[in-house]
Amino acid sequence: MGAYILRRLLLVIPTLLGIMIMNFTLVQFVPGGPIEQIIAQIEGQGDVFAGFAGGEGSSPEPQGGDEQYIGARGLPPEFIAELEKEFGFDKPPLERFLGMMGNYLTLDFGQSYFRSISVIDLVLEKMPVSISLGLWSTLIAYLISIPLGIRKAVRDGSSFDTWTSGAIIVAYAIPGFLFAILLLVVFAGGSYWQIFPLRGLTSDNWDSLSLTGKVLDYFWHITLPVLASTIAAFATLTLLTKNSFLDEIKKHYVMTARAKGLSEHKVLYGHVFRNAMLIVIAGFPAVFIGVFFGGSIIIETIFSLDGLGRLGFEAAVARDYPVIFGTLFIFGLMGLVVGIISDLMYVLVDPRIDFEKREG
Repeated sequence: MGAYILRRLLLVIPTLLGIMIMNFTLVQFVPGGPIEQIIAQIEGQGDVFAGFAGGEGSSPEPQGGDEQYIGARGLPPEFIAELEKEFGFDKPPLERFLGMMGNYLTLDFGQSYFRSISVIDLVLEKMPVSISLGLWSTLIAYLISIPLGIRKAVRDGSSFDTWTSGAIIVAYAIPGFLFAILLLVVFAGGSYWQIFPLRGLTSDNWDSLSLTGKVLDYFWHITLPVLASTIAAFATLTLLTKNSFLDEIKKHYVMTARAKGLSEHKVLYGHVFRNAMLIVIAGFPAVFIGVFFGGSIIIETIFSLDGLGRLGFEAAVARDYPVIFGTLFIFGLMGLVVGIISDLMYVLVDPRIDFEKREG
C-alpha cells in the first residue's frame, strides 16, 4: 500500500502542472485583462466589458507589444508601459508562467492585484464560510442518505419506498438557489417567520458571547445555507445507496448467509454494508469538493456569505490573476489529495482491497 500511495503522490505533480498549464494558456486568449480593467475605471467606463459592446474598433486586442489597449487611446504610452511592468506583463507568457510556478513551490502565491492582501491570507479569510458549507452539508447528506437508502433497499417496493422516492425526486428537481430563496422567505423574515438570521456567518456581538453562545450563534447562522446546499447531494446519495444495497442483496453470498441462520441485521451490516458502501465512498470526494468549491457561489450570494465561491467569481470577473491561479493551485492540490484519501477509505471499509496487486 505504501508504494501505491507514493506513486499516487508522484502523479500529483504532473497532474497539477497540466491543470496550471491549460488554465494559464486559456487565460492568454481571454480579452479584458487586469490592465484593461484599470483603464476602463480610469476612463469612467466602470467595467472593461463595456468596451466589447460593439462598434468599429472595439474588437479585443492582445495585451503587450506596441498595440494599444481598448479605451487607452487617450492615455500616454508611458503610463501603459508602467502598468505592464507593475503587473509583470512586460515579460513573455512562458517566463511569467515559470516564475509563477517557481514561487508556488515555495508557497508564495503573490498578492491580489486589486486588494492589499496576499492570496494565502485572502483564502484563509474566506475559508471558514466554505468549510462550514462543505463540511456540514457533506456530513448531513451522508448521515441521512445512508440509513435512508438502506431502509429503502430493505423495503423495496413498499409504500415507504414509494413516498420517500417521490420526496427525493422532488428534492432533486428543486434548484438549490430556489430552495435557498424559499428558506429565506419562510424562515428569515421574508413573508412568514423570522426564526433565522438573514445574512452572515456570525452575529455582530460574536466577540462578547460565551463559548456556548458562540457555538449556538454559529449553528443558528449556518442552518439555512447548509440546508440549501445539502438538498441535491442528499437525493443523489440516497438513491445511490439504495441501488448499491439492492445489487448486493441479490447476490449469492447474501442468500448463503441467510441460509446459515444469520439475523437480517448481521447480514446487512456484517456482509452487505462493506461491499455496498464502496461506491458510496468513491463519491465522497466529488460530493465534498463540489459543495466546498463549486456549488457554494449562489448559496453564498443569497445568504450574503463571503466565502471562496464568491472570491473565485469576483477574481475571474476582475481578472485578478494571482487570486485565480493561486486558488486554482491550492484547490487543485487539495482535490488530488482528497482523491488519495478516498482510496485509503476503500481499504478501511474493505481490507481485502489491495491496489498494488490490482495495478500489478
